[in-house]
Amino acid sequence: MPASDQGVSRDRYMLIPRVLIFLTRGTLVLLLKGAATKRLWANKYNGVGGHVEPGEDILSAAQRELCEETGLTADLRLCGTVVVDTSENPGIGIYVFTGECPEGELAASAEGTLEWVSFTDTPKLPAVADLLVFLDRIQKMEAGSPPFSARSFYDRDGKLIMKFAN
Repeated sequence: MPASDQGVSRDRYMLIPRVLIFLTRGTLVLLLKGAATKRLWANKYNGVGGHVEPGEDILSAAQRELCEETGLTADLRLCGTVVVDTSENPGIGIYVFTGECPEGELAASAEGTLEWVSFTDTPKLPAVADLLVFLDRIQKMEAGSPPFSARSFYDRDGKLIMKFAN
């Protein structure tokens, strides 16, 4: 269908697409501790990822971000999608990927410090608000599980709420 038939209108809710990647190596997960100089998430742990660029599909964007931020490559699989409801237009659409990476050396990242962390140690880390929710969900997924779907927003008291459809 051509763009003219897509019903695009600025008064409809729009999403900025982003990718978020959690690589595993056995019982370890690769996390990025944001650089102290970052405007957002300074000194906090998160997965690696970023924006989807024009002309990219979601998987290609995830593979590019993974290589740019870590120097690693891996077979990635989509494990979930999240609409981050910002209460404004646009919101954020996050495509969450995971993959096993049994070998490879990490490259330095301008985004912060990359660390392989034991899943059992992640609750002790200073992290972005949704990190533990994602990691818990990913660990519970079985091979062949369909991707999860969720909506993320903050309540009036500033508490993160994540509602999963499945």
